Amino acid sequence: MEIGIVGLGLIGGSLAKTVQMHTEHTVYGRDLRQPVVLKAKLIDAIDGELTDSRIETCDLLILALYPDDTVAFLRENADRIRPGTIVVDCCGIKRPVCNAAFPLASAHGFTFVGGHPMAGIEHSGFDFAKGTLFEGASMILVPDPLVDIAVLEQLKTFFLSIGFGSIKLSTPEEHDHIIAYTSQLAHVLSSAYVKSPSALAHVGFSAGSFKDMTRVATLNETMWTELFLENRDYLAEEVAGLIERLQSYLDAISAEDAPALQALLREGRERKAVLNQKELAL
Repeated sequence: MEIGIVGLGLIGGSLAKTVQMHTEHTVYGRDLRQPVVLKAKLIDAIDGELTDSRIETCDLLILALYPDDTVAFLRENADRIRPGTIVVDCCGIKRPVCNAAFPLASAHGFTFVGGHPMAGIEHSGFDFAKGTLFEGASMILVPDPLVDIAVLEQLKTFFLSIGFGSIKLSTPEEHDHIIAYTSQLAHVLSSAYVKSPSALAHVGFSAGSFKDMTRVATLNETMWTELFLENRDYLAEEVAGLIERLQSYLDAISAEDAPALQALLREGRERKAVLNQKELAL
C-alpha cells in the first residue's frame, strides 16, 4: 500500500516512523519545511517526498495538519485524490473538519474518515517524533454515516497493525463534546495553574503532582488557540463548570468549613474511583 502523510510534525512524523517500523508499506511525506522532509528521508522515516503526482497514487492519505490547514489542503487537492482513496485526518477537533470534508469526498469519489490519535507529548515538531508514540493508544475514527463498513475494517486493521491498542468510533459532535473535557480543559487548567507567582519558587517543594499539573502547559499556543476557538461552545461550558466547582472549594476553605470541604474532597475521590472502574472494564 502507498501511504501519503501530509505534515511531518510530532503526529505525522511519528506515524511515518511507526508505519516504517511495523509494515512494508511505502510511505511518502510532505511538509511546508523542506529541511524536515529531507531529514525524514535521511533517517528512513519516509521513502520519498509526497509530490502532487504521488498524491494521485496513494491508497491512504493521512493529514496531520491544523484544522484550517486540513480543510484548505483538501479543497486544493481534491481533484488529485483518486476515487477509492481513503483520507484520514489527525485533528483534535472534528466538526469543522468533517463538515467540510464529507461533502468534498462525496463529490470527488474518495472516502474521508475523521481521525484523532489519542497520544502525544508536551513537545511538538519532527525532532520529537517517535515510532513508539502510539503503542497501546486509542485511535478515534469519525466516519461519514454512509461510509462502507469495509473501509472501517481496513482502517481498524491498519491502525492496530502499527501499534494502536484500540479503535473507538464516534460522531463529530460526540468527539468534540468529550474532547473539550478530556483534553482541552486539561490544557487550559495547566496553562492557568502554572501562572501562579508561587510556581517561580517551586524548586525543592514540588513532586509528582506539580509535574502532572504543569506538563501540558508546554504547548503549541498557535495550534491550541485554533483548537480551543473551533470548539468554543463545548470548551466554554467545561471552563464555566470548572470555575463553578472551584468556587465551592474556595467558599469552604475561606469559611473554614471542614465538613463541607471533606464532603467536596470525598465526592472527588469517589468520582475518581468510578472512573477507575470504568477504565478497568474496557
